[in-house]
Amino acid sequence: MVIKWNLDLKIVHLQIKKASLQMISRRNIRVKVMQSLYTIDSISSDMKPEEPINILTAKINRSRDLFVYLIYFVTETARFAEIDARKKASKHLPTESDLNVNTKISGNSIIWKTIENKSFSDAVKNGKFEHIINKEILKKIYNLLVPSDIYREYVETQSRDKKSEKKILEYIFNTLMLPNEEFIAHVEDHFINWDDDALLMQTLVLNYFNKSSDISFTDILSEEKLNFAKGLLNTVIEKSDYTLELIKPKLKGWDADRIASLDLILLQMGICEFLYFETIPTKVTINEYIDLAKEYSTPQSGQFVNGLLDNLHKELTEQNKIHKKSFKNSVL
Repeated sequence: MVIKWNLDLKIVHLQIKKASLQMISRRNIRVKVMQSLYTIDSISSDMKPEEPINILTAKINRSRDLFVYLIYFVTETARFAEIDARKKASKHLPTESDLNVNTKISGNSIIWKTIENKSFSDAVKNGKFEHIINKEILKKIYNLLVPSDIYREYVETQSRDKKSEKKILEYIFNTLMLPNEEFIAHVEDHFINWDDDALLMQTLVLNYFNKSSDISFTDILSEEKLNFAKGLLNTVIEKSDYTLELIKPKLKGWDADRIASLDLILLQMGICEFLYFETIPTKVTINEYIDLAKEYSTPQSGQFVNGLLDNLHKELTEQNKIHKKSFKNSVL
């Protein structure tokens, strides 16, 4: 899978600015629920009652593992400076340059805060990522880093500040790792969810570098947000027939069977939020599902989902079926 990462950066940075203080936003959760519903929709056989939640949980866990591995690869790239310095210093006839390899990046404050996070080391150990990591690709990425202008500027600056510490890690991740086809092939070999989670991971990793707050790498969903994810999934499944009854009259000649299945899933999720999630403003719901349709479905999906959700919202409001509560501290 080849993605034009530079074109996505503006979108990603906007998502980071909108993100809550916690690593996983409700938007991220909606993506996981959407993916789970799409998987469930593609399974023709009858499912056991617990299977939908098992599918959702597995997707969340795979996303967590991929997130941890990407952070781990960045930390190991930075720490490779020490390996490079030792190797060059141990040459039979080391040059002055060999004896003076700058290892400033190995002490990057964000890197060390990450390494000292016990949940991070536990997650790396549990995932056996030290056995997965490709040392040759790691070395190649480091060797691309060293001659870059941004790296020279970083190591030549004596002081450390949060902005420069973050900037160099973003450069490693965005410019050296993500566009590298060899690295992406390596990730795809070990993480089957890469295609589904690529853009989500870019947002999460950059969000982490931006805030570098103490988080739990072994459990990246709070209980509140996990309950939201499970509640949304179960509600969409339980109310599937009812939401389809609401949608079909609005299709105006469209055959429901020919509409992109992902669009129908997004519409059903939106309707369920209108009717059954009283602390989420309808405007937030509409905007979120328009964005998801644009990003994950067809080129026409954003306009299609926008039109139908807006129409359904007006109708349900007129019928006094939408009842919302306002909580200032509600995490949206």
